[in-house]
Parts: sequence; C-alpha cells; structure tokens
Amino acid sequence: MEDKQIEAQPKKGFKAKLDNFFGISANGSSIKIEIIAGIATFLAMVYILVVNPNNILYGGTADPRWSSVFIATAFGAVIGTLLMALLAKMPLAQAPGLGLNSAVGALVGGAAGIVFPLGTALLLVFISGIIFLVLSIVPCGRNKKTGALMSLREKIFDGIPKPIRMAIPVGIGLFIAFIGLQNAKIIVDNPYTLVGLVKFNNISDYQTGGPAAQAVVCITALIIIGVLSHFKIKGAVIIGILAGTVLGIPLHVTNIDTLIGKTPGITWKFWENFGTYFSMDPASGGVFASIFTEGFAGLSPEIAGTCVVTIISFCMIDMFDTMGTVVGITSSVGMVDEDGKPHNYDKIMYSDSIATVTGAIMGTSTVTTFVESSVGVAAGGRTGLTALTTAILFFLAIFILPVFAFIPSSAAAAALIYVGVLMMHSVVDIDFKNIKNAIPAFVTIIAMPLAYSITDGIGCGIITYVILSLITYVADLIVAAIKHTEKPKFDLSVVMMVVFALFVVYFATK
Repeated sequence: MEDKQIEAQPKKGFKAKLDNFFGISANGSSIKIEIIAGIATFLAMVYILVVNPNNILYGGTADPRWSSVFIATAFGAVIGTLLMALLAKMPLAQAPGLGLNSAVGALVGGAAGIVFPLGTALLLVFISGIIFLVLSIVPCGRNKKTGALMSLREKIFDGIPKPIRMAIPVGIGLFIAFIGLQNAKIIVDNPYTLVGLVKFNNISDYQTGGPAAQAVVCITALIIIGVLSHFKIKGAVIIGILAGTVLGIPLHVTNIDTLIGKTPGITWKFWENFGTYFSMDPASGGVFASIFTEGFAGLSPEIAGTCVVTIISFCMIDMFDTMGTVVGITSSVGMVDEDGKPHNYDKIMYSDSIATVTGAIMGTSTVTTFVESSVGVAAGGRTGLTALTTAILFFLAIFILPVFAFIPSSAAAAALIYVGVLMMHSVVDIDFKNIKNAIPAFVTIIAMPLAYSITDGIGCGIITYVILSLITYVADLIVAAIKHTEKPKFDLSVVMMVVFALFVVYFATK
C-alpha cells in the first residue's frame, strides 16, 4: 500500500518541472522529441542569419554594418522565439521575415526615390509593431461561446471566411515547397516561362557545386527523409539534412572553407562584431538602438506619405503573414480548436507583435513567425520546448556561425519540400462542389506560391470571396423580388468588409 502511494506521488526533478511547464506529456510528446524538433526548425531557418543582412544592406558583406545586422538578426530570432516558447508555449519560431527585410532594404537603397537612413527605416518597423501590438490587445467584443474578451486581431481572424481559412494551409504547403525547390535549384529561372526544371545533364555543375549538383543533394536528402519517415524513425528530417550535407562535400556543394573562416562574411571573431554592434554609432557600423540615434533625424515632411503607406503595409503583411502561417502549421497537426483557431492564439499574437517592436530596437526588420517552424512540427514538436531549443541554438550561432553556415541551403531545402507534402492533406476538407467557395479557395492556394506571398494569397482570396458574395447576393435579391420569395441572408460581416477594403487599398498602393 505504501509502495502504491509512493508511486502515485508526482515526479520531481528538472525533467518533471520541464514537462509540467510545457505540458510535454500532455501533448503526447517527449523531451527528446521536442529537442530534436527544435534542432530541425533551426536547421531549416538558420539561413536567415546570412540572408537578412544581405537583403537589408545592398552592399552585402562589404557594408561595415553587415556584422551588426547579423547580430541583430540573431537577437531578433532569440527574443521572438523565446516569447513563443515561454509565453505562448507553442513550437513556433520567429526571425526577421523575408520580403519585409527586402522592403527595408529597398528604403535603405533608395528604391522609393528617397534614401532612408537604416535607423529611419527601422523606426517605421518599430511603429508598425506598436500598431500591431495595439491590435492584439484592444478588446473588440466577446467570444459567443466562452464569453471571453476578444482582441481586434482575433476578431479579424474570426471574420475570415471558412473556405479561405481551410485553403490557407494548402497554399502555404505549396509556397513552402516552392521555396524549397528554388533554394535547392531544382526550379530555376527561365526567360520564356519564368520558371523551369534544372538541367541535370550539365556535367560541370557536379564539379563546381552548380545547380544540378545542388538539386541532387536536395533530392537525395528528401528521399532519405521520406524513407525514414515511412519507418517512423525519429529525427528523420535532421538525418536527411545531415546526409545531404555529407553528400554535398564530393559534389562541391558543401563548402569546407566555411568551417575555417575563409568564406567572406563568415567569421569566428564574434567579440569584434559585438563591439561594433553595441557602439550605438551608426557611422562606425553600430545598429543597436539606431531608431533612437538616427531614426527621427531621417524624418521630414517630404517623406510623410511614403512613411504612412510603408507603416500600413508592414503592419498588414506581418498580421496576415503570421495569421496564415500559424493557422497553416497548427491545423496540419490538429493543434486548433473546433473553430479552426490555433491553441493559445492570443499569446501567439502577443509574442509576434512584441518581437517586431524589440527586433526594431535590436536593429533588424520585422520579426515574424517563420513558416519553417512547420519542419519542427513535422518532426514531432508540439510544445514551447521546441521553440526554446531553437532560440538557444540561434543564440549559440552568434558565436559559432561557421558551424551552421556549413550546412548548404540545398540540404535544408529538402525539409521544406517534405513539409509542403505534409500540408497538402488539408485540400480534401475544401468543398470544391460549391463554386462560391471553390473559386476563392483556389485563388488563395494558387496565389501564395505564384505571388510569393502568404499575405497576397489571403488578400486575393478575400477580395474574390467578397466580390462573388456581393454579386450573388444582389442576384438573389432580384430573383427573390421577382418570385416573391424570402430575401437571402447577407453573410458578410462588418469585419470582413473592413478587411476587404484594407486589401483593396493595399494592392492599389503596392
């Protein structure tokens, strides 16, 4: 009897506390699986550490601010992902988003006709993050089922039509796979058809690490991931990535020089980079808190219009990109409620908006939830421990960047394609027999990969849905008046009409 009582007592120790805090066992996972998933997520998105400073700074590694923006990128990823881990307790990772960093780079490079100081461009990011945070906090009614207060941002989510919400995971799956195919050089530019398949018969590619060799590395890694996943082997994604990395050595895709610091922009001298980063002197390359040191100085009445449009665009892209990404990832593994809303949705949005604000202060562009988080989820990640693992690795990467830069993007791309495959299953839940639902759903799905934007895909779907609904409603009104039957119900909410109007403005000014 005493033995039974002892066995019934809750387990103590660090592992037990970790399990209780994150709810690991409750979510059918384990500490080992969560850590493996966190590593998989990190390997899939570590490329952002190098790509982000390249996109923001037109001079690339030759720019004296490159190392500082690299550190800011890592800090933005660490802070954002820690928020997801400890506040939202979800297996989602954050980092400066692609597209948005290019938009900041366009401002810095003078693409808008005016050259913005980096601090001023980041100040616009900071303001958009504040607006984003307000939208996540300001209450806007109560949940009809639970009676809990709902934020304006949550209200917007509920206003999105069901066919579009169901199409989002499918569209994101195609988008992820398309990114992976491009990163691996399987799909390449074509001057006549825009895109085309790489030519595998180019022998010189296999001697120089060219597109054909990169494609072979990715395809091999993908096949290994698929075979291991078929046999339910844990860590299949990581094993596939590492196998691709090894194969890349004889094919000259994996660069050994990266490990010994011979690759430009990849250095072991982190201490020098830290000194520059925290100098708070933009002239010498310091970007930390540059929104305060040079941000306001770059503002003037002549650029007021550009600033307003930029802030609104940043805010909308971040909001709908995050919304689409989170819905796509969580719904693919059932981490949603009966209405299709992700678990801890409000805390996810807090984490995302706070990360954007702090990221701008750190010195980087909009920090957002990464679609590559789906790689960790596919590897079994279900709790914040996955995100915590990813955050720790991003922090360590600041000191040992060459180790992680050693993994070629073509090997990591296999994980993106694999996740794209997994996310396609949601397509069977869309009612394509109802043409009013089928067309907006299809437009949402196809626009994401072709427009290369989750936000654009959602926007195109919403605009199509509203226009179809308005036309059919008017037609039904006329028919009802002629036949003296009951008037049709107008099923477009006020929130939906506001979102529709915002997207019309967004596309008109894009």
